[in-house]
Amino acid sequence: MWDPGKYLDYADLRARPFHDLVSRIGAASPRRVVDLGCGPGNLTVSLRERWPDAALECSDSSPEMVTAARARGLDAALLDVRDWKPAPDTDVVVSNAVLQWVPDHAALLRRWAASLPAGASLAVQVPGNFNAPSHVLTRELAASPDWTSRLAEVVLREDDAVSTPLEYANLLADAGCEVDAWETTYVQPLTGPQPVLEWITGTALRPIRATLPDAEWARFRAELAPRLAAAYPARGDGVTLFEFRRVFFVARVSA
Repeated sequence: MWDPGKYLDYADLRARPFHDLVSRIGAASPRRVVDLGCGPGNLTVSLRERWPDAALECSDSSPEMVTAARARGLDAALLDVRDWKPAPDTDVVVSNAVLQWVPDHAALLRRWAASLPAGASLAVQVPGNFNAPSHVLTRELAASPDWTSRLAEVVLREDDAVSTPLEYANLLADAGCEVDAWETTYVQPLTGPQPVLEWITGTALRPIRATLPDAEWARFRAELAPRLAAAYPARGDGVTLFEFRRVFFVARVSA
């Protein structure tokens, strides 16, 4: 289960990769713009503002996120991204921080590229920080003797959850696209108590939160907190600098 309120913590920092991605889409007058994995819709509304004449389609697999997006006036659908099929007039597809949750999404990208009309743009951003201390420490704690049986069914993303920019560029070029691929490491200033823990609670820790009852969830967080604090010490001014790598590509379907 996703918590829209927790996900919107640090909303400005979470939004920056989305805007960096969308800024590289060259479509001037798309007929239909699609946001796959729209979350609470706070970023989807900017697509409507940029392309006001386009039909705007958005969806998410989380009922809680869909409810939040609809509260913003969006006609959001409840849909697994793997089940989406483009309408014939789909000219822009945006998928922001979604495909890392989808095993073998390379096959999905090939299918989308083959089914989109000529000239359409497919813009994707995925986190590429699965080898960062935040995620390594979480996996180590989850695999420790005290937690391994409780979390045996939980799948935590590892570094192979996403590809490199070069791998994505080759994949989409082989599928007949012109590709702009890159990566960025953001150095994010976080404040407040246990800021890295709070950041990953809204995303990476979601499968653990969904599995553990409240008391055990509180204990897991309490055990993880000092590990994260040691890996990400606060500066003297109280700011914790949190490196976060992101992988991007914009693929334009060739005629």
